[in-house]
Amino acid sequence: MNKQFLLAGIAALMLASCNQKPDTKLTLSGLNPADFQATVNDSQTGLYALKNKAGMEVCITNFGGRIVSVMVPDKNGTMQDVVLGFDSIADYINIPSDFGASIGRYANRINQGRIVLNGDTIQLPQNNFGHCLHGGPKGWQYQVFDAKQIDETTLELTRFSPDGDENFPGNVTAKVLFKLTEDNAIDIKYSATTDKTTIINMTNHSYFNLSGNPAQAATDHILYVNADTYTPVDNTFMTTGEIAPVKDTPMDFTTPKAVGQDIANFDFDQLKNGNGYDHNWILNTKGDITRIAAKLTSPVSGITLEVYTNEPGIQVYTGNFLDGTVKGKKGIVYNQRASVCLETQHYPDSPNKPEWPSVVLEPGQTYNSECIFKFSVEK
Repeated sequence: MNKQFLLAGIAALMLASCNQKPDTKLTLSGLNPADFQATVNDSQTGLYALKNKAGMEVCITNFGGRIVSVMVPDKNGTMQDVVLGFDSIADYINIPSDFGASIGRYANRINQGRIVLNGDTIQLPQNNFGHCLHGGPKGWQYQVFDAKQIDETTLELTRFSPDGDENFPGNVTAKVLFKLTEDNAIDIKYSATTDKTTIINMTNHSYFNLSGNPAQAATDHILYVNADTYTPVDNTFMTTGEIAPVKDTPMDFTTPKAVGQDIANFDFDQLKNGNGYDHNWILNTKGDITRIAAKLTSPVSGITLEVYTNEPGIQVYTGNFLDGTVKGKKGIVYNQRASVCLETQHYPDSPNKPEWPSVVLEPGQTYNSECIFKFSVEK
């Protein structure tokens, strides 16, 4: 993270903490809303709680458009928090992470941070093995969205990203609409417009541990991915341009299996290159949001997560770079593979692979993307 940005954020946070009246009413997940009240980059941050009649709760901060907690019932009816995150804005500022974030402008990686639009070569930040990852070091996960809580179950976040933001072209206005449904689903709708040709690829980067105990690895979770092919990567995590079949490889989740069943098989180059699973699968759903894209189940809690999307791909990331140095909510240490991320998206480096679905957004067009995280229980 940019040091000046970090110091400015800390100073603003300290100033804001002196002026805010503490709200001692804790959320169901145990968060104190007062710990999320701050001024960051001249904008106010807060914590917003969505609740449905079934008793489910989703807490979101407008700092990075992040899902902070998700409380759902397990097979015994006990409410469990099933996402990783922090207890305060201070931690989100001081400890760089993507926990729960609304990623933009471009989720995942762009090769060497270079794109060509209308014949012009544009150099983006290189913040991951020489590539541009998740919009660069000052991506939207570190920016404050304008927040409007429409009702008890709905939150709208808006981000104005000026022309040249992390060197991406175009004045872009992006919205993220979170809707908590009565059947225990988080329906996330993304939209964006621009005044200049640009690229966009948004996602949510929640780290799920459906056991409710992130002190334990999520490698026992049973995963299904509705995909017959995936996009292999090199040892810098960059897609090679190849589309490969999953059949007869450790990448095959068309039959549900434990995340950890093959994850340590580094004789398979893709798992070695990814340090585990950190790959994009090409969904068989072909943009049909009524067809299941992926399903994750904890055998301990019985909690099941189904993912639906109109996107062509999904990134499965198994927390390979969590290393025990970060303490999250309630002081719990996040060790390697404490979670599974299911990021709906266009494929990584699509701007440089014209044969893949386009991520170009033109003036007069509206970008639309949708992801549904639906929770239930298998007893």
